[in-house]
Amino acid sequence: MISTVDLEHNFAEMAKFSLPGEGITRLAFSDEDWQARDFIMGLMRREGLVVRVDGFGNIIGRREGLNPKAKTVVCCSHIDSVPHGGNFDGVLGVLGAIETVKLMNKNGWQNYNPLEIVVFMCEESSRFGVATLGSLATCRGLSLKRMKQLKDAAGKSLYEILLARGLNPENMEKTINLKNLKACVEMHIEQGKVLEAMQKPIGVVTGIAAPTRLRLQLDGKADHSGATPMQLRSDALCAAAEIILEVEKAASSAEKLVVGTVGIVKAFPNVMNVIPGQVELGIDIRSIDAAAKTAVVERVKKFIIDTGKRRGIKTALELLTDEKPVSLAPAVIKIIEKACKANNIAYHLLPSGAGHDTMHLAEFAPAGMIFLPCRDGISHNPAEWTSMTHIAQGVEVLYTTLCTLTGTNINNENTQNNN
Repeated sequence: MISTVDLEHNFAEMAKFSLPGEGITRLAFSDEDWQARDFIMGLMRREGLVVRVDGFGNIIGRREGLNPKAKTVVCCSHIDSVPHGGNFDGVLGVLGAIETVKLMNKNGWQNYNPLEIVVFMCEESSRFGVATLGSLATCRGLSLKRMKQLKDAAGKSLYEILLARGLNPENMEKTINLKNLKACVEMHIEQGKVLEAMQKPIGVVTGIAAPTRLRLQLDGKADHSGATPMQLRSDALCAAAEIILEVEKAASSAEKLVVGTVGIVKAFPNVMNVIPGQVELGIDIRSIDAAAKTAVVERVKKFIIDTGKRRGIKTALELLTDEKPVSLAPAVIKIIEKACKANNIAYHLLPSGAGHDTMHLAEFAPAGMIFLPCRDGISHNPAEWTSMTHIAQGVEVLYTTLCTLTGTNINNENTQNNN
């Protein structure tokens, strides 16, 4: 059995690295994030991992293999949070992975393949409007031009912030070797209610939904609310209201499961007696099915254009990100299932409705994910909670999975070549 004493302590310590207020607020590259990074790197070194940091700030802790030239197994997650979020999203995967290495040390496990525990920066979209930036940069999907375009609420670009933190975004030489990956595994809270409802302590993830995110600027005319007749108005907020409802309708009527959310609404000048002249919307559309997601996005785009013309509102639509849904590797799924059975832990196969760093690495190596239930399915919220009992079970499954992936006798698992 896994001792939860150190786990409880480490979760409590991570909760300290937050801005004051309800829940956890630890935005990427903030002072709180930097303090948490130092703590995590200290834990890694304590367990004998050799730590390096790449030009984007991603942390890589390496446990060398008996064959240093063999393909590397990666176990990844993140530690940044949304504003007023919880203490388990991402953090669970990082602390769980470190606890797994601790168990390897205790049991004298010698891994044939190198194992790298990776903490990806800026997984949450809270600061720059785009998620999984650290893994995206690692997988060569984030150009310097894009880093200079992405800005936070204070108007600072991602590129500027990287430089201010002493990082070198133009040099990613210390990043994981994408050509030498054997497999990737990530443990995470489910962020949904399925596992709790089914009373299953482990979820074995079959695929990852991916988002298309849009920023919409609506420009009407700000006029006096009392002196302007209804037929002479150019109300940007009324146009926005129609578009918000259309996102809901389009997603709800899709042939396959699609979810659509307008999570950002900014109205200007935001004054009681002034007709809103300008509105900004943040639109998030997701699905496991790429074709279904594309169909909803195109329907929403057309509705935006038609609404703008009908209401005399100027529209400017910016594509923030357009990720592809990912099917996880059957071979890795099989290994995780066997790990559950070996530990006599019940599990359930399910897709992930949220995006994760693993979806980028899955393009380069067989990938799998382990989900743990969270109370009432709540995530991105101060009430986010996962029991230490479930976390201990997750570590047991992760340990068995990583031992299998880094061991020598797994050619029959067909996860790519052993070397």
